[in-house]
Amino acid sequence: MANVVDKLRDTLDTAKKYWHTPPPGNYMSFKEILSLGLGGFGAHWVPLLAENIGLNAGNFILGACFGMRPMDLQIMLVVANLVGIPLGILRNYIYDNAHFKGGKFLPFVRHMALPLIIASVAFVWIPFENMEYIQKAVLIEIMYLILNIFQSFYLESYQFLQQIVSPNTQERVNTMSITQIIFSLAPSISNFLIPTVAGLTYGLDDIRTYRLIYPLFTVVGLIFNNIFFRHVHERIVLPKQKQERIRLVDAIREVAKNKYFWITSLAGWLGFLEGASGVALSWTFVYGNGGKNAPMLGLVNTLIGNAALYPMILAPFAIKYIGKRNLLIGCNLINVLLLALMYPFYTNPVILVILVWLNTFVSVFYNIYYPGISADMRDYHQYKTGVRIDALFGVVGMLGTFIGFFTGFVVPYIYEKMGLGEDYSVLYDDTMRNNLLRVLIVAAVIGAIINVIPYFFYDLTEEKHRGYIKVLKIRAMVTDYRNNDLNDEELKEGVEIIQTARKLFGKEKSPLPKQALHDAKKLPHPKGDEQAIQKRDAAIHAARQEIRRVRQENDDIGNSPIVMEELEKYQTKRYQIMLEEAKKTVADGKGHLYLEADLKEKHDEAKKLPKNSNEERQIRSDALSALRVKKAASKLIVKHFPDGLQEPEEIDLDELENTENKKLSQVYREKKTIRQYLKKKSLYARAIKPYTDAENLLRTAHDYTFLDEIEEKYHQLQQAKNEA
Repeated sequence: MANVVDKLRDTLDTAKKYWHTPPPGNYMSFKEILSLGLGGFGAHWVPLLAENIGLNAGNFILGACFGMRPMDLQIMLVVANLVGIPLGILRNYIYDNAHFKGGKFLPFVRHMALPLIIASVAFVWIPFENMEYIQKAVLIEIMYLILNIFQSFYLESYQFLQQIVSPNTQERVNTMSITQIIFSLAPSISNFLIPTVAGLTYGLDDIRTYRLIYPLFTVVGLIFNNIFFRHVHERIVLPKQKQERIRLVDAIREVAKNKYFWITSLAGWLGFLEGASGVALSWTFVYGNGGKNAPMLGLVNTLIGNAALYPMILAPFAIKYIGKRNLLIGCNLINVLLLALMYPFYTNPVILVILVWLNTFVSVFYNIYYPGISADMRDYHQYKTGVRIDALFGVVGMLGTFIGFFTGFVVPYIYEKMGLGEDYSVLYDDTMRNNLLRVLIVAAVIGAIINVIPYFFYDLTEEKHRGYIKVLKIRAMVTDYRNNDLNDEELKEGVEIIQTARKLFGKEKSPLPKQALHDAKKLPHPKGDEQAIQKRDAAIHAARQEIRRVRQENDDIGNSPIVMEELEKYQTKRYQIMLEEAKKTVADGKGHLYLEADLKEKHDEAKKLPKNSNEERQIRSDALSALRVKKAASKLIVKHFPDGLQEPEEIDLDELENTENKKLSQVYREKKTIRQYLKKKSLYARAIKPYTDAENLLRTAHDYTFLDEIEEKYHQLQQAKNEA
């Protein structure tokens, strides 16, 4: 008992110590982690009603309540997606370029909650049930488009926010685990109360449930949202200099080269059938046994929701020991097995609940590992290209929207082919419902198998990612040093990364000294012998400390080649060639017009370059890429600058974008001026891209010549601290 009290006291002391200050090596205080969790609680109730309004087959509000046919809903969804594409592009562009006070995503999380609630409540209070079918369909489409504007901003911002609260991939995972345990209470409460109250009153297929019960939860969510997100911060590893606006075409071009983006996107596009069996549980209780079991759905949802708690606790440990990729593949393979087991047992409610519980247990790991994978992918992109892109990944990802135009019709087609149209009461027929569920389960198994295949090609390990983050910190350090904006903390962290990499590069990893821990646990500790107990505890503590030290050193050994490659890259043959070419390009001057014949000749020469080794292939690829940039720039100069290249005159964007105390006509004129200016600036930047790329390469190479000065400054700082 005394041991338990001591541990509880230690836990409270640790919480108090790190309540306002992050633990060593981390970025988030305990107060911020708790705030993110409680804010997430609100973030799950704010869109609660909006998320139940969907243009998809099986939607209770639009299908069962308003009598919309599954295929018609899918057509309406295609229309909504078509309209949503330009809105999505604009939304993602705003995320990566607007530079609002407070961050990239936090302002939207804080300010989009209220309009989202107002739009969703207004949607369900419109008397669609009294309208003609075509009139109803048109008005639903319009309202859905309006609702989706606010919903997309809110949900995307919240999802992105979770990925940038820390640049430390393990801390991100740990934080997601803790916060999801907290905010998972929100769906647990709503999944129990709403079906239970609905089953005892109007039912989930009656619009009065959505008009009266759901809005109460969204208002509570708004309160949590507004209180707790004030204490959350965004953290991205970037130099302190002001970031330039990212041109959309450049972002698309760069994202398209990111192999991890294509792997994760392809998995999602191919797995469109995986969720086909998701209606099995709700249909079984709402329509099975003549609907008499409907009130039990709330209790069943609560029981199944309990399955989410355990993976939230286990996920950080699983990721730490086997990695996100291996956890993802393992969970998906188990999911295939569980879906397959539904086929012989889907008519048995008890076994179905058990299988759905297990499926939920396995699936919830996704909520931890996938945001981590997504964040790692963006960090890798920043490492590879030097440009930080978050939301504009979604622009290229909209290719999935076009794919969804076709794949999205598969499940509604199955519904209608099996006899489910606008009258959902046919699901009370056990034979009809079971036949449909059998087909949906088979489709889900196929979708789950296809979904996991791309991830066998995903090789971005946690060890690699930590190496990439170290490189980003070094780059930020040398850039801030050049700009005379380097603080002591950044200096210390950057130099220690370099020194550790130099010290450990080329060393072999050591086996973890687990035997010492095993021996320490075997030490005698008879009850009442405080000296023996303390000796054993001290030995266990020392053994665990040594295991952590060796594990950390092994990790540093593993990613030291990435750091050393960065430090030494400008001495390699590949970069020496790139630097020589860059000098020639800078000597040519801004806006140099490269003749088609010269480019063609150089292109033919580049194609003949050897490609026997990895370095030779990179040299060849660099040459071809540089020629493509020069060709594109020359075409722009001929087309848009026939009278000579001239840089657009700079304007104060901050002043023009400030709409305070301005008339509407003035705001419109200034917004038009901004659009015209950005277009001219974009054309000019693309026209001089060969020059700016070369200049940036030479500047970055020169920044790395400051490393000796930076290390000397670090030693002086350490010496001053020691003397003090």
